[in-house]
Amino acid sequence: MDGRDWSKFLLPYEQSVEELKVKFKLLRTELKSREEYSPIEFVTGRVKKISSILAKAKKLNVPMDQLESGIEDIAGIRIMCQFEEDIERLAELIADRKDLKVLYCKDYIRNKKESGYRSYHIIVEYPVQTSLGMKNILAEIQLRTLAMNFWATIEHSLNYKYHGTIPADISERLSKAAEAAYRLDKEMSSIRDEIVESQKLFEDHSILVSKVLNLIQVLYFYRRGKEAAEFQRRIEEIWESNELSKLYGLADEVEKAVIKAREAFRTKPDGEQGS
Repeated sequence: MDGRDWSKFLLPYEQSVEELKVKFKLLRTELKSREEYSPIEFVTGRVKKISSILAKAKKLNVPMDQLESGIEDIAGIRIMCQFEEDIERLAELIADRKDLKVLYCKDYIRNKKESGYRSYHIIVEYPVQTSLGMKNILAEIQLRTLAMNFWATIEHSLNYKYHGTIPADISERLSKAAEAAYRLDKEMSSIRDEIVESQKLFEDHSILVSKVLNLIQVLYFYRRGKEAAEFQRRIEEIWESNELSKLYGLADEVEKAVIKAREAFRTKPDGEQGS
């Protein structure tokens, strides 16, 4: 067993994972605000366990004094996408970033592993500021669809159970499941425009409902209880009837009512407002 202080050794890797997670989550938020759609569904990250680092070093014949350069995935980021096309877009966005350096990529989507594993791996060099100065950390960013990730998670669990030697019958069934997941991704891609449009519409309506409800609360603040209650009744009626296109007109009405209430509140003596 290596005698190094592992907590100190892993600290910059932990820092890089946390920083990269935040950056990609912020990228998701930015893209959704600018383009109403983001190729990033969600982001996770982890630092490899000591036992896994030692096992991989042994498997790859990496000397213990060369772990930092010989094992590229001690820091790991996983980004899930809805569609296979999103992976290509996201890979381009990562390549254009100035806060990390892409070293090379491994495309296991076009060139799947024998097990059926599919994913897109990007090996990057990421600088972190430590108490001892800047340190360049190698990290692996995995880009997967939700279907790819589901399959890979199951395979990982089975590999752990069978110590890397999955029985032939289970391995065959896993391979068939991988192809089924791949076909699912292709089918979803074929109706991608319809799915994205539906998601945007749902999100727009959700934002609009929140806006109307907030404005109704403002009416209550300005002592317009009857108006507020009537708007509340109407939004509930629209929601129950699923005639969500009527939300836009209602939002305009509530906004005008708030403006009118605000003006009245400012111009009348205290206590004379409201109903």
